[in-house]
Amino acid sequence: MRRLLKLAIKAAALAVLSVSALIAYGLVEAHSDPIRREADIIVPSFPAAQAPFRVALLSDIHFGNRAMQRERLEAIVAAINAAHPDLIVITGDFVNGHRGKLRTNPADLVEPLAGLQAPQGVIATPGNHDHWTDLAKIQAALERAGITVIANQAVQRGPLLILGIDDAYSGHADVAAALAATKGLSGVPVAITHSPDITPRLPAEIGTVLAGHTHCGQVVLPMIGSLAPLFGYHVFDPHYQCGVVADAGRTVVVTAGLGSGSIPVRVGAPPDWWLISFSAPKDR
Repeated sequence: MRRLLKLAIKAAALAVLSVSALIAYGLVEAHSDPIRREADIIVPSFPAAQAPFRVALLSDIHFGNRAMQRERLEAIVAAINAAHPDLIVITGDFVNGHRGKLRTNPADLVEPLAGLQAPQGVIATPGNHDHWTDLAKIQAALERAGITVIANQAVQRGPLLILGIDDAYSGHADVAAALAATKGLSGVPVAITHSPDITPRLPAEIGTVLAGHTHCGQVVLPMIGSLAPLFGYHVFDPHYQCGVVADAGRTVVVTAGLGSGSIPVRVGAPPDWWLISFSAPKDR
């Protein structure tokens, strides 16, 4: 009996040490420099004479979380500017919070994000945390930073027709309204939205979707996968968990995001942002 008790104590101690080590590692990964990832998207309808058009995709800043403070955000902005994108899109969750309670003042976003530079500007869509807190304050702060917020609206930027679809996870997506807003505009259709789960509801002519929300699973363990389902509610469709997803003739790019949501820990899903190049087929 005494031997079994000693074994149980050792097993419990080992479990505590393993969890502690995992949390410590997760804190480091959450604070790490985001990885710059790249994708080339060949579009048959892209203008043949047009030079490749590069879009920086960012998401899930979650400003106010312990993993995202002003100094870190300023360094990320500098790294993005150094890549010289033609357009920058940010697909929501600028802040952290629930039930109307913000963890930080949205006005503190203005100065760091005002530093973003791209010839075609910066466009954003809201995320679920933005809706859950104070979207009006967040949008006002973004506009002061020179960022255009589009929710179920559309704008033309260079050769692209950008449809900004509001967040599906919080129930604010209106695909019909976004499509109606394209009237009188032209360009290669690209949807930007917070949650990639909206993708199956989009018409076939929208060949590219840029999204975030999933944090690429946030805590992803070998042989187990993402622990997100253990939270007990639908977080995202696993098909759209991370990276470049081929989806019935459509390309979906899902970024892991820059911040870390309510829990400042990442394991096996480091922060990242994407530099996506749109171009015409070379043999055309």
